[in-house]
Amino acid sequence: MPDAAPHARTILDGFDRLQDRFAAVTLRARTRFEARDWGGLRADHAERIDLYAGIVGAVVDTLHGELAGALHDKPAWAAMKAAYAALVAGRPDWELAETFFNSITRRIFTTVGVDPQIEFVASEQQTPPPRPVCHVWECDGTVESLFRGVLDTYAFAVPYEDAERDAAALARAVKDHLRAVGAVGHVDRVELAEPVFFRADGAYLVGWLFAGGMHMPIALALRNDPPEKEDPAAYEGPGGIRVDALLLGEDEVSILFSFARSYFLVDTDRVYDLVRFLKTLLPRKRVAELYIVLGHNKHGKTELYRDLLRHLAQADPDERFVRAPGQPGMVMITFTMPGYDMVFKLIKDRFDPPKTVSRQQVLDSYRLVFRHDRAGRLVDAQPFEHLRFARTRFSEALLAELLDVAPSQVEVGEGHVDVAFLYMERQVTPLDLYVRQHGDAAAPAVIDYGHAIKDLAASGIFPGDLLLKNFGVTRHGRVVFYDYDELGFLTDYDFRNKPEPQHEWQEMAAEPWFYVGERDVFPEEFEAALGLPASLRAVFKAHHADLLGPDFWNAMKERQARGEPVPIVPYPEQRRLGTDPREHVRTQAPTPLAGHAAP
Repeated sequence: MPDAAPHARTILDGFDRLQDRFAAVTLRARTRFEARDWGGLRADHAERIDLYAGIVGAVVDTLHGELAGALHDKPAWAAMKAAYAALVAGRPDWELAETFFNSITRRIFTTVGVDPQIEFVASEQQTPPPRPVCHVWECDGTVESLFRGVLDTYAFAVPYEDAERDAAALARAVKDHLRAVGAVGHVDRVELAEPVFFRADGAYLVGWLFAGGMHMPIALALRNDPPEKEDPAAYEGPGGIRVDALLLGEDEVSILFSFARSYFLVDTDRVYDLVRFLKTLLPRKRVAELYIVLGHNKHGKTELYRDLLRHLAQADPDERFVRAPGQPGMVMITFTMPGYDMVFKLIKDRFDPPKTVSRQQVLDSYRLVFRHDRAGRLVDAQPFEHLRFARTRFSEALLAELLDVAPSQVEVGEGHVDVAFLYMERQVTPLDLYVRQHGDAAAPAVIDYGHAIKDLAASGIFPGDLLLKNFGVTRHGRVVFYDYDELGFLTDYDFRNKPEPQHEWQEMAAEPWFYVGERDVFPEEFEAALGLPASLRAVFKAHHADLLGPDFWNAMKERQARGEPVPIVPYPEQRRLGTDPREHVRTQAPTPLAGHAAP
């Protein structure tokens, strides 16, 4: 058996390369924000996502040469695992390092289920107590001076447009909120995470506000917009960074960490401590979701799988996987487990007509979403391979359907069911089902459905299929899109009006009498395809009639072609501080639905 230590070191060297390159890309976020280089920031986001697979592949290639005939020797790998555990002991990123080791072994062995002999199924390190990761400001004077101290601490190469103005606006907003919630006493202190959270064209400071014996999560949203409009006479301010919004309370801060948003770029070498800090702010968020939203999606998957294993171990023995609510998909079969808020999606072997896409096209669409700005509207879907479940966890009806529509992906063994590949994502209520359940009370969701389509267009995405069944309502009342098999870039489509018929035979023709290209889209047809009752169709048209003609789509398409971003802020208009004298074309985040928490 080969000496384990050198090969364990090979794996750790690969992990260190990953961490160094991950940090280098993440560090660029600050300069991108300061330079308003939003295209560069989007490219960095995609580059960072692509790092992991490339480095894992390189390490596997090296181990092929080092281990030769012992590459699949499990006792050797068990020894390497022990040596690796010793190497990463005491490191601040030990949990990420363990996941990296698992990625190597799973690539080499294609393990079905898990193998504790050669994988870190649970962490083997002694979990250290979290260390502080925040700055603290005591309110020794006015609330305005406290926030001025905050802004002085988070200085950028670009100055604040007017730090005194922003500090005063923050103080007013905090005082107004405290009065509204009946808080007694004054602001005691603010604690904010040391790193800045960068994403898209925004930067965020996140932490706690302590006031009068109570405490609440707080987030400051920073923007660095151009200093003036196209017409220089319209605004003559100096430009610079400003505080655009203040979010207060768990529900409001949680909108920044939604499972439908792209990952942050956050410069920290203490991810474990930062995640635990965020968990105190957002206790309803899974630890897995917090790792994922920080860009450590591979370890987020590890935590998500552990969460699933815990649920299966603790669930009632009679609880079964069943078909997920909603209309059956033509491309995917989706199942869930009552009491667990995730769904599992398998690609069918054969797609129902009229679908003509291939399996690879579906995989490519999901990959596009993974690397693209999700604008708060595209559900994060994590891919998993070679999963093993107990046979008793499947209803007979579901298992029969899985074997019928996806036999290449499902294998039934003695007492277990193996799944070759699936996506896991958060469960939402299909919008068509939501509308049927709530009737006219679903009007806010229908309005937000239109906002969702516009947000996607603003981010350069056309869903391809606007049927209600492809959208869902989160438990917080936000409408998101989750069916990606026909999704594509807005610039790849031609949005047209139908030509007016000139002859009676054209009016009576069962098929289009004019040429229709493969990528032609006629927005006037959307209304008939919505499937909304008349009352809700009227609501939709009152707010989003522009979606039913080509002008909106072509205007968005032209902006995308010019590389001109359409800012999408992840908070409602009423949370903005009014510190910006300019006007911006911006897709607004809608107010949450009545009876729901913030998204």
